[in-house]
Amino acid sequence: MKLASLHELLVHEVKDLYDAEHQVVAALPKMAKAVKSAELKQGFETHLLESEQHIKRLEQVFGILGEKAERVKCKGMAGLLKEGEEMMKENADPDVMDAALVSAAQKVEHYEMAGYGACRTFARLLGYHQVTNLLQQTLDEEGEADKKLTSIAENKINVRAMENAPGIQGRM
Repeated sequence: MKLASLHELLVHEVKDLYDAEHQVVAALPKMAKAVKSAELKQGFETHLLESEQHIKRLEQVFGILGEKAERVKCKGMAGLLKEGEEMMKENADPDVMDAALVSAAQKVEHYEMAGYGACRTFARLLGYHQVTNLLQQTLDEEGEADKKLTSIAENKINVRAMENAPGIQGRM
């Protein structure tokens, strides 16, 4: 398919995000089940609900753009989630596994933020104000999810995982 205009690129990228969000919705319950931290589990469950809203918001975007809600395989998200799945199969201390899954989740959040940011900019340039606002709302939520993950990691999970490292206290 030839992308001959910024509008066509926007539609293509929204389809990519639509697929990415569906992949995230499928992955989050597995991630929530794999963690020890109740706070991280709650964070994943909350983000699952937000991701379901992101899908609905993208469906609104399709409607505004006069397009059918379709998915284009998001290979980037598939790769990030595959890395997370492989990590969940590792024989890791539960606290270390939590730290690893925060890292995996943050990779996903950053990928989504890049995609939503680009689409938001395309929509703004094309004069799609309502689409711009919908995409910005999701971009803001993805950013907040990333900040929550950072806070949980820095204040709890990474500290607990560090306690399992032999001899680490002597190096600090």
